Amino acid sequence: MQTIHTDAIGITALILVFLSWVVFALLFVLRKKPPKAEEAKRASVAKGGILLQSLGFALVGSVHRAYWWPFPASNLGETALAAVAAGLALASNFWCLRAIQTLGKQWTFEARVIKGHELITSGPYAVVRNPIYLGMFGLMIATGLVFTTWWAMIIAVIIFLIGNQVRIRAEEQLLRETFGSQFDEYASRVPAFFPRLV
Repeated sequence: MQTIHTDAIGITALILVFLSWVVFALLFVLRKKPPKAEEAKRASVAKGGILLQSLGFALVGSVHRAYWWPFPASNLGETALAAVAAGLALASNFWCLRAIQTLGKQWTFEARVIKGHELITSGPYAVVRNPIYLGMFGLMIATGLVFTTWWAMIIAVIIFLIGNQVRIRAEEQLLRETFGSQFDEYASRVPAFFPRLV
């Protein structure tokens, strides 16, 4: 009976995290497409960061651990882990959705600035300068909690964070060139990726 319950908790957690990835993909696929805007500048080096982030996702999603619950049997522990993973996945999706809505027509997959680009500093962008990447990171951690081995998760996090840094530097260089002191002031009060705890 214990094994069936343990499997049910693990399967439920995996399903919830998997559904969060489906929702995450749909956020980008089904979003209202803005009218075409003339591109002013693009940072091609950010593609290397996208590749590294993708490698982190691939690693955390491909190295499966043998057992759902890697510690001695504990229904409370298993349930808590499942709740944390599912809650983190849900919160990450909501965070990405709010960031995409806040960006509106300016959201794009690649690092670029369009004609008439505005510096967005409200909503999730008042907490961190790169909230979509923070949401992606949360989804990756949630996946690791319910699916992958500890060593694969550590390597995936390192690879993702390196790619993340490459993207952030490239994109923020574009914003600094476009907005100058306005961006510098924003960057001085809002952290790039991890929110301030105080």
